[in-house]
Amino acid sequence: MAVNRSFYATLVAAGLACGVDGSLAQRSPRDWEAERRRMVDEQLSARDIRSERVLNAMLEVPRHLFVPEARATEAYRDSPQPIGYDQTISQPYIVAFMTQALDVNPEHRVLEIGTGSGYQAAVLGTLAKEVYTIEIVPPLAERARRTLAGLGYRNIEVRTGNGYLGWPEYAPYDRIMVTAAPDEVPPTLVEQLKIDGLMVIPVGTLIQELRVLRRTTSGLQTIGTLPVRFVPMTGKPKG
Repeated sequence: MAVNRSFYATLVAAGLACGVDGSLAQRSPRDWEAERRRMVDEQLSARDIRSERVLNAMLEVPRHLFVPEARATEAYRDSPQPIGYDQTISQPYIVAFMTQALDVNPEHRVLEIGTGSGYQAAVLGTLAKEVYTIEIVPPLAERARRTLAGLGYRNIEVRTGNGYLGWPEYAPYDRIMVTAAPDEVPPTLVEQLKIDGLMVIPVGTLIQELRVLRRTTSGLQTIGTLPVRFVPMTGKPKG
């Protein structure tokens, strides 16, 4: 994982790790670590999250730095949190469930659609070799870019753009994670997925289902998992 640990350790040791809005998270690092441990133990391990790599990533990534500073004390609750622009950071369990379903390995190149706060990208960046993440809302993309860079994630690139188009320059991808719901699986994203690669994506409008897709030489294999509620995926090309 390409995280500048010494940089972040210096900040947290002084209690000066910055929140997404540039303000300072004032609570003791020990408090945050305890809250992350409680989140992992009570919300993830106590349910069906069994991957040690995923649990360790969720334990490591400082979720409170990916929400507005005024909501930092709520970051580890078992619920989504607003991050502005009518967007949210997903509930910790959903982040872990989707990450576990994606089955990311250290050599993988991952595409994420819907950067939001950058938190899911940070979890993926802890597990994968490279992460390319796209956000359609420019202020969110810029904020996530600053947060991830400030925390030392050198293996994550953020693009401001339309997720329906994917990121063809680095395709094909071993794994694709979509964190906003289209009404159907975007064909362009399927084309950018490697054969035998996996995609995790919520699909639907009023009723949404989280699906795990595997691309094969003969088409897509689809497994339905959970009913979910994600913000709609915007920017769908017309026609």
